[in-house]
Amino acid sequence: MEEWYKMAVYIAKRLALIPLVLLGVVTIVFLLTHLIPGSAVRVLLGPHTTEAQIQRVTEEYGLDKPLTHQYGIYLWKVLHGDLGKSIITGRSVIADLGTYLPSTIELISAALIIITITGITLGVVAAVYRNGIFDFLARGLTVGGVAMPQFWLGLMVILIFFYWLGILPGGGKVDPSIGAPYHITGLYILDSLLTGNWAALESTLLHLVLPALTLAFTNLSTTTRMARTSMLKVLREDYIAMARAYGFGAFKINYVYALKNALTPVISVLGLITGSLLGGAFLVETVFDWPGIGLYATRSITNVDYAPVIGVALLTSFTYVLINIIVDITYTLIDPRIKY
Repeated sequence: MEEWYKMAVYIAKRLALIPLVLLGVVTIVFLLTHLIPGSAVRVLLGPHTTEAQIQRVTEEYGLDKPLTHQYGIYLWKVLHGDLGKSIITGRSVIADLGTYLPSTIELISAALIIITITGITLGVVAAVYRNGIFDFLARGLTVGGVAMPQFWLGLMVILIFFYWLGILPGGGKVDPSIGAPYHITGLYILDSLLTGNWAALESTLLHLVLPALTLAFTNLSTTTRMARTSMLKVLREDYIAMARAYGFGAFKINYVYALKNALTPVISVLGLITGSLLGGAFLVETVFDWPGIGLYATRSITNVDYAPVIGVALLTSFTYVLINIIVDITYTLIDPRIKY
């Protein structure tokens, strides 16, 4: 009971820091976005607009006021749950995020599943067969993942699997001839399953393969290296040597006793990688035209649309902090020796 109380206090303290983090994010991103040259109003109205029209729209969105005044107004709106309105889409940022976020969730979830299964498997097997052929292959793969830029890898897989081989789609989320499934959650895979739209399910999964693999491959190395290092450390522990002395089988020692204790640092890395995936999604979604918040933010930046950029930054920051809290809680579930 005492341990649960300590956990609750710890979580409360971490949650109390979230408003301060978000305030810092709002301030920094607000100032940076307003330093970008250009005008979203001119982008919206086009090259043939008049100065009177530009002035009218500028006043409508409050962009004619001093920067400090704009910051104060925006901060007041954020405190009341209003993230502003996109000049380009004409919709509220919250509505836009609700439209684009499910696609990013699908992409990151798929990439995280690939990273978790592949990274832990490669790292553990490489540690068990240390200095063997599989170990060198795994290490070579991780080095390649670190060295390859995401945008370059994305372009290469599109060139190979879409342009040359023609076996996978090169962009988008679903085949236009099939169309999106009936909207329930915004998650195409889940909505397809709920409505029994198997054609949309197949098309969505095929469109998901290349962006998910691209996002996963460039983040795979950290998990693999951590799993290998942690597993090697555990295999040197005295209780593992004792288990071998008692004649336990190699499979039980490696994949039952050692693996469980080797997972704790890996979970920490997976939490950090999830935050990294949010950042990596910006490039991957842009390359593959995947309609998520990364593509939404990229288009907003190129069009000098301030409110969506700040809204995406707030969402990703909040998600990153929340993920780290969940990781801390998961620690104690896996390793009871960890106390708060």
